[in-house]
Amino acid sequence: MKVKNYRYAIERRAPSLLLLALGIEHMYRRQWKPTASALFAALALGFFEPQPHANPTASTVRDGQHDFDFIIGRWKVHLRRKAEGSDVWTESDGFGVYRKVWGGRANLNEFFTNSPSGHVEGLTLRTYNPQTHQWSLYWANSRDGILSSAQVGQFTHGQGEFYAQDNSDGRNLLVRYVWSKITATSAHFEQALSTDGGRSWDVDWISDMARTGDAEPAVTTGEGTANEKPGQRDFEPILGRWNYRLQRRLRPLTGSNNWVSLNGTGECTPLWGGRAQLDTFNADGSTGHIEGLTLRLFNPKTQEWRLYWANSKDGLVVSPQIGHFEAGHGEFYAQDTLDDRSILTKYDWSALHSSSPHFEQSFSNDGGKSWEANWITDQSRVK
Repeated sequence: MKVKNYRYAIERRAPSLLLLALGIEHMYRRQWKPTASALFAALALGFFEPQPHANPTASTVRDGQHDFDFIIGRWKVHLRRKAEGSDVWTESDGFGVYRKVWGGRANLNEFFTNSPSGHVEGLTLRTYNPQTHQWSLYWANSRDGILSSAQVGQFTHGQGEFYAQDNSDGRNLLVRYVWSKITATSAHFEQALSTDGGRSWDVDWISDMARTGDAEPAVTTGEGTANEKPGQRDFEPILGRWNYRLQRRLRPLTGSNNWVSLNGTGECTPLWGGRAQLDTFNADGSTGHIEGLTLRLFNPKTQEWRLYWANSKDGLVVSPQIGHFEAGHGEFYAQDTLDDRSILTKYDWSALHSSSPHFEQSFSNDGGKSWEANWITDQSRVK
């Protein structure tokens, strides 16, 4: 079964749509718009060719799930960026806070700096895929709240390399991230671009990091901003720790009325002063264990939210549900696939200000004329 949406995909492997992305180290780059087909081009170019072993076994494949543990904590970052089309470099200083997710098999950081072009506020989500033994790096900027697709790669002999295909002004190019010179108190990052299929690389971004301490605990409430937009606090009522009661319909859109129950726990923490959130989630039931996360990002331009889901089984971030709240009721929509059929997916949030917020996911295979619920969640706050 091929499924890649937020809740139903939690026990399935999402399609191998390893998209392209920008990390914290990518924040000043132009906001390119890569397509889903870009990874496949990267594959064709040979970035992710298998090792010479014909059939690698668990003993020959390196487990890299803790390769980014070095980055957990607080860091001062000195940034150097080369202006496009010239040899002129600009410099600035920033800082970031990096926290573990899934015990280190994922991590998330907030990053802030005042650059020559203005204030930058962003975040990076890094997730590990235990099936491919690779990491995916996703970046978002608070100016639009859109999570970019992933840079994909792994560490070898203490150095991490991550690749993607991108484009600028209609010109295809390759992007390479390299993490190196990693110690307990320092790390070095470079971004390079190639316009000749990887034969030569032009470094245009350099970050040198110095540790300043351990990661700070997450704050428990959002903070206002001078230019606060309507809707940016809509998810604030679900900050905190929760217990979950879940029901999931098996084999949706087949006429089945067979449901399973699960129980879980989770915690929702604010990012960007409440204009984004990280929601971690664990549940168990007759169908097994689920460990996932939801990253919610607010777009101040459209005053809409984007809801991104990933599960620890493959670490892949699926396409976002997009929508907003009206009168305390939130609806979020996306196009998706189920058993190779195109469907629509709807998330419905209600009663957020009550003691038991309520969530439902529904599918439609008739263009939204009718909807069938397949996932229902009721939360109760952990005191």
